Amino acid sequence: QVQLVESGGGSVQAGGSLRLSCTAPGIYHMAWFRRPPGKEREGVASITADGRNTNYADSVKGRFTISRTNAKNTVYLQMNSLKPEDTAMYYCAAGSGLNYYGLVDSRYNYWGQGTQVTVSS
Repeated sequence: QVQLVESGGGSVQAGGSLRLSCTAPGIYHMAWFRRPPGKEREGVASITADGRNTNYADSVKGRFTISRTNAKNTVYLQMNSLKPEDTAMYYCAAGSGLNYYGLVDSRYNYWGQGTQVTVSS
């Protein structure tokens, strides 16, 4: 059982910033997904195991940055210029396969428990 440990959620006013962290027990392709209230889960950002390639949802491009520190098996999501529509439960995901599928959630085997992000206007 691969356990992902997330941290960094919270409440912030619009325009503010938060940084989410996710620690895995090894090196995997990683991603962040989110589920806004009353909506389906959606992909936010993903990164390959070697950190060379990233993908972003159009709604967060230019505002969010995904990065990783493999020495710590940790992936980060830096979220700037937050908007009320970014309010959601954010989930970290890890994929153990060799191939990288970006923001295709079915390709990720392991999921964190989620961390809440609330942005007020």
